[in-house]
Amino acid sequence: MEITKNKKIAIVILNWNGSALMEKYLPSVVRYSPAEWADIIVADNGSTDDSLQMLADKFPSVQIIRMDKNYGFAEGYNQALKQISHPYSVLLNSDVEVTPNWLDAPCRLLDTHPDVVAVQPKIKADDQRAFFEYAGASGGFMDKYGYPFCRGRLLHIVEEDSGQYDTPIDVLWATGACLFIRTDVYKAVGGLDGDFFAHQEEIDMCWRLRTRGYRLVCTPQSVIYHKGGGTLNVESPRKTFLNFRNNLLMLYKNLPDKDLKPVMRLRFWLDYLAALKFFLTGHVANAKAVYQARREFYQLLPQFEHKRMENMRKTVLTEIPELKSYSLLWQFYLKGRKHYSELPQ
Repeated sequence: MEITKNKKIAIVILNWNGSALMEKYLPSVVRYSPAEWADIIVADNGSTDDSLQMLADKFPSVQIIRMDKNYGFAEGYNQALKQISHPYSVLLNSDVEVTPNWLDAPCRLLDTHPDVVAVQPKIKADDQRAFFEYAGASGGFMDKYGYPFCRGRLLHIVEEDSGQYDTPIDVLWATGACLFIRTDVYKAVGGLDGDFFAHQEEIDMCWRLRTRGYRLVCTPQSVIYHKGGGTLNVESPRKTFLNFRNNLLMLYKNLPDKDLKPVMRLRFWLDYLAALKFFLTGHVANAKAVYQARREFYQLLPQFEHKRMENMRKTVLTEIPELKSYSLLWQFYLKGRKHYSELPQ
């Protein structure tokens, strides 16, 4: 369909057989997104359920981009944003409930700070609303060995939100569950890496943006609630495989030469230690997934070499404060630091 192009922001929801999720969560997006300056667009990844009919019947104001197959999360958004020309786009998961004025703080920041290209709100758990949500919380960071963490979530420990992280802050990555981004910059840097399919592709893109000198910020004045785990089961071997494989690919693409070999050497041992833990706790399929992820990572290296070379060539910021110099595992397990506020700042 022809997408309207005269509004400030496009809220793009990628859908694949998510009729029930959209029916539950879209009402808040429609209610709290002013139609005068925001378009709501569902990009349908070749759904085979009744998603499109449900949208036509219950959400006639929502525009639809129909795609011919399931491109996955990453390439699905790339295909959708080819048809978007709004100054700002929001990549919004289909299992997100938004709140009044959720667009205001991120858009105000983008309007007034040209060096900021991406923003995320505060993300809380839909099923435990006093707590942050695992995937994003109040802004994303990474340790020196490639382990992502959030202001409000370290490894598996998610903090209760008591306003302790309500200050806007520069971040390394903004969650793909609700990612505000300048549309032209998204396209200029190549968008999400479609070869990732799903998981950690937003961290990879944000890291790319950061090394090219752009800023990314979390604005906790904007609040959303995310169901999480709506696309793949949290314990699924498929998710384990994608997380480990994509994390290694991301490190290969983005780490500077001086860090690449030392980090990869240690990750060899850390990854197999994680596989051993899966095995000893009865998650044999997940243990196999780690092994398969590492094997496929090495198989994919040749086709990722040009991506690494491009990233190294376009790097303008070599020291990134949000990419931490310490080991998260050391801080968490040996120092006993279970909250973001306890980490070295």
